[in-house]
Amino acid sequence: MTNSLRAIITKQTQADFATKSGAQTHKFLQKISSIEDLKKTDSALLKCIISNQNIARFFEKGSKTEVPIAGTINGKFISRRIDRLLINHKTKTIDILDYKTDVDKSANTEKYYRQIDEYKKLLQDIYPNYKINGYILWLHNLELEAV
Repeated sequence: MTNSLRAIITKQTQADFATKSGAQTHKFLQKISSIEDLKKTDSALLKCIISNQNIARFFEKGSKTEVPIAGTINGKFISRRIDRLLINHKTKTIDILDYKTDVDKSANTEKYYRQIDEYKKLLQDIYPNYKINGYILWLHNLELEAV
């Protein structure tokens, strides 16, 4: 096997592993309603989440998980499920977090940004006076990206 073929296979194997691992983490996080739940289950993941306050806040008391939302955008009915949602009525802000398992972030960036924009538009109809922020949590490396 040539070095370039070996490199391609190795890169694909790593990507497959990261995607599979990310999908498992996504499924796991769907069941977690707070950091307290997380403390009872997976200490390695807990350490990663707690060490980053920007991520940890999405798991604090009052955060919501797997939030269904539906409405009409440009005459088209849309039904979605938001992975994590934080609503702060004092500051009138809403933060949306969507999990993604991709290793190559550039492959579906536009699609994911449109998805977050749909969430924002649907929430803006419900909360017209709130500032809505969107984030992607890349599960293969727990990197948080503002959208």
